Amino acid sequence: MTIRWIVASALVAAVALTGLHASGGNPIKEAQQQEPAPPPKTPEQEAIEHYNQGLALRDKAWKLEKELASAATDSQRQKVQGKIAKQYERATAEFTSAVQKNNRFHEAWSDLGYVLRKTGRYEDALDSYDEALKLSPGYTPAIEYRAEAFLGVNQVEEAKTAYVDLFTKDRKLADQLLGAMEKWVETRRADPKGVDAAVVDSFAEWVGERDEIAGNTPPVSQLRDRQW
Repeated sequence: MTIRWIVASALVAAVALTGLHASGGNPIKEAQQQEPAPPPKTPEQEAIEHYNQGLALRDKAWKLEKELASAATDSQRQKVQGKIAKQYERATAEFTSAVQKNNRFHEAWSDLGYVLRKTGRYEDALDSYDEALKLSPGYTPAIEYRAEAFLGVNQVEEAKTAYVDLFTKDRKLADQLLGAMEKWVETRRADPKGVDAAVVDSFAEWVGERDEIAGNTPPVSQLRDRQW
């Protein structure tokens, strides 16, 4: 193979490549353009994406609530409260989109109820929890969340029923609800908001009894782990 032949071959290749570029050809780009487009997402997949975005916004609100506890001045508290409200409103929009895409998404219905309750929309929250529990009657987060919404509208008997249900199904959430009940008693004694004092006292007595029972009853998980 002579040097003259090698040079001639290189010139031919260069001319071919120049012609390819001159005609606008780009084999790599053309190959990429020929790749099939990904299939469209199903409504269920879109619902999951909206749900996850809602959870992320809810978590941001939780972090801000921790900041609120350490706010030193009224102006700082108002600023943080505004940010919290904004995150919950954005989360509400995402969870709403999730249940619109998939109306059998019980977790999304439950978390929609949560963010609605956190923004004071108790009746709408109760409707969302009802939808979640129609789809999954044993879904304990919705049972607990709905009970706290019941407290928000002073429906203490419904909250009691939820606690009794949770006590055997999900002790951790039952304890969480009991704490919310104690807070409700404290709040209503300071500001009854139309609730009769006798109702508050009767409920406080019931809560105290449940607290004593809970203190003397180990969770089921502990009973299972106990060595006899």
